Amino acid sequence: MTPELDTFPGTASVWFGPLSGPARFATREHERHYAASTMKVGVMVAAWRAIGDLDRPVFVHNEHPSVAPGNVVFGNDPDDDGDEEVWTRLGERVPLRWLIERMIVRSSNLATNLVLGELGWDFDAVNQVWRDAGAKHAHTDRGIEDTAGREAGFNNEVTAADLGALMGALAIGQLADQRATADMLDILCAQQWRDDLLAGLPAGTRAAVKNGWITGVRHSAAAIFPQDAPPYVLAVCTTGRLADEQACALLSRVAQASWVQRI
Repeated sequence: MTPELDTFPGTASVWFGPLSGPARFATREHERHYAASTMKVGVMVAAWRAIGDLDRPVFVHNEHPSVAPGNVVFGNDPDDDGDEEVWTRLGERVPLRWLIERMIVRSSNLATNLVLGELGWDFDAVNQVWRDAGAKHAHTDRGIEDTAGREAGFNNEVTAADLGALMGALAIGQLADQRATADMLDILCAQQWRDDLLAGLPAGTRAAVKNGWITGVRHSAAAIFPQDAPPYVLAVCTTGRLADEQACALLSRVAQASWVQRI
């Protein structure tokens, strides 16, 4: 798709193909990467499935139970969060649906842990979403910034193939009913972090996107809906020694290449 993938200083993984597969192009698609914020899509689907009233009020707080043994409590760091808005609501009650939206469109870490709390920290429910999508390796076993949980061996991992499977399964309505599917796709299409895959697509292209990043990691997965071709999925995961700005530019170029090959 682009020769840069072969010389990437680390691991660069891509899955590209129609919503239901098979891949039209894939490289290192089964390599495991730290999930970063891409795991938030599975959390959203699990919440939509399990919670009947998405408008119920949720108390905004910053104390969360770790999955580590010993009743450890952890909090999120506002300086590491992509969304200031949720932090302004500390001590208030807000609709669960709003937290789900902020978790996706601004990638709020605090909102993610609050949504997991409303799920009863049921990671089995999140991992069932992965399995129902046909994912083979991805798993979600702890909350965001649960350092004690990470040190105890709990981790969140994805592959490009599994992210592709998740986005495709969601887009075709395999994971929820028609109304829920439409609502979740609308949230993903309202993504406000637009500096990787979305930067490589023509302006105005409808795309349901979730990205994720930490130092040395930049991932993005999307269900893309061209007006002149069938919809398709693109998932890119990069872990390595590349500045984030450069990694974003690489993902943008991969998206450009996928657009050229959409027909």
